[in-house]
Amino acid sequence: MNTLIKLNNNSNLWKSVLNITRSISTTKMVQIKEGDKVPSIDLFEDSPANKINVADLCANKKVILFAVPGAFTPGCSKTHLPSYLQRESEIKASGVSEIVCVSVNDPFVMSAWANQFGTKGKIRMLADPLANFTKAVDLSIELPPLGGLRSKRYSMVIENGIIKELNVEPDGTGLSCSLADRLKL
Repeated sequence: MNTLIKLNNNSNLWKSVLNITRSISTTKMVQIKEGDKVPSIDLFEDSPANKINVADLCANKKVILFAVPGAFTPGCSKTHLPSYLQRESEIKASGVSEIVCVSVNDPFVMSAWANQFGTKGKIRMLADPLANFTKAVDLSIELPPLGGLRSKRYSMVIENGIIKELNVEPDGTGLSCSLADRLKL
């Protein structure tokens, strides 16, 4: 009780707390851009026990990372993922070490989707269950029919942990600029 009274009576400390609170509540996320480092966030492959750190995965190599609003959704299953599967050999022949697909889904859903499309050894299917990576790059979108917060549709070319190319669909969900054939390798 005495500590609480002292805290309430210390106006300079109270002003500092208010300023910090205002700063935090008004800070807007800034979308990741070309030239930025990929964030050090853990995603999951196949199960919650298999953490994959994105920054570590992208260190000292060239990686293509593309994101989809949801596994098993029509645009993702009929067009987006297949575009990378069809061009996987060509992409890797250009010096790309890894192709990574990220979605705000649980790792079991991503694993089932990977099995359905035969991506093993071709495309790593990583789950972002709490949208931590998606929020860190500020590429989230609210899609209530898909369960709420999801990832926008985009693709990135990452070299040695630095984003060299970023293609974000203008409406967040379309299929105009993030397909495999649109990459500038």
